[in-house]
Amino acid sequence: MKPLKLITVLAFFMLVLVKNAYSYLDPGTGSYLIQILAAALFGSLFVIKIFWTKIKLFFKGTKKDEDSK
Repeated sequence: MKPLKLITVLAFFMLVLVKNAYSYLDPGTGSYLIQILAAALFGSLFVIKIFWTKIKLFFKGTKKDEDSK
């Protein structure tokens, strides 16, 4: 656990002791972030759609018969 604690402390100090960056966020950055979120949402919905039967059977506690395909 010691390396994890060290990384956490270093990350904390890097965030706290940051100087001004004088950076520029392009207007396209916001739309890019929205595209990433939309892709993640629709991708996860697609995966759920594909495996919906397996998900339902998992929570019911039953197994699907191989003959019913």
